[in-house]
Amino acid sequence: MKLLLVEDDKEAAAYLRRALSEAGHTIDYAGSGREGLMLAAGETYDVIVLDRMVPEIDGLAILRTIRASGVKTPVLLLTAMGGIDDRVEGLEAGADDYLVKPFAFAELLARVNALARRPPTQDVQTALTVADLTLDLLKRTVTRGGTRVDLQPREFQLLEYLMRHAGRVVTRTMLLESVWDFHFDPKTNIVETHMSRLRGKLDRGQGSDLIQTVRGAGYVLRAPD
Repeated sequence: MKLLLVEDDKEAAAYLRRALSEAGHTIDYAGSGREGLMLAAGETYDVIVLDRMVPEIDGLAILRTIRASGVKTPVLLLTAMGGIDDRVEGLEAGADDYLVKPFAFAELLARVNALARRPPTQDVQTALTVADLTLDLLKRTVTRGGTRVDLQPREFQLLEYLMRHAGRVVTRTMLLESVWDFHFDPKTNIVETHMSRLRGKLDRGQGSDLIQTVRGAGYVLRAPD
């Protein structure tokens, strides 16, 4: 399963990321509420594990915002506030479950798995489309103008990320963390190399470029004007 972990305690976050990964899950991580909200609203996850007290935007505000925007991803709220009123407030804000710190990892994992077993409450997006470019998430295929484009697995992940953020600038750091799971700058041109190959396969001979470089910022994938 693909999980989002929003936790500002670096030690706790490192432990949970390692333990959840060992349990077979793919983890996206956010250390602040602002970053967590951006990921929760823009990405697709099976479960979100959300600390209630995170900087910049607190967990309850994140919950209310994503629920108001139609995001129905199951959310497990973590908190040191275990009173009845606190739990009621968290559940009414949109949490599906509530776990009070300190907790045993086995219980957290069991609750995450239980949330993931619930029937889906929203339509599952199976294809992404921008202009004449289509990425089929189930068949793992890409076509542009009706012609199949063969991509390597990492190129497919890179394109999927760009298409999920179509029209928005994505930075090199965002790509490293989301596509390569690097949480540090490896000081290589790995992003540039893969981006160059991807652009060559998608845009060469098409008459219009979908992927554009935003100087000093990153890349953006958008339909031609």
